[in-house]
Amino acid sequence: MGNTASTMTPAVESINPPSEVKQAAPEEKKKCKACCACPETKKIRDECIMEKGEENCGDLIEKHKQCMRDLGFKI
Repeated sequence: MGNTASTMTPAVESINPPSEVKQAAPEEKKKCKACCACPETKKIRDECIMEKGEENCGDLIEKHKQCMRDLGFKI
């Protein structure tokens, strides 16, 4: 039975080779959908756009975009 444990180890490694684990790492930043990300900056941005118009809210739009980028979204 001592040989059984040693033969199972290579099988486990072949299912999850180290290269696959490394490739999954960037996806871990995206923990939610884009519509639910950065609710604080999204709310302030949306309120500004509704009240003042998009052309007057560039700084808030950029803050929201940066928040999205920080979470791993490509914007």
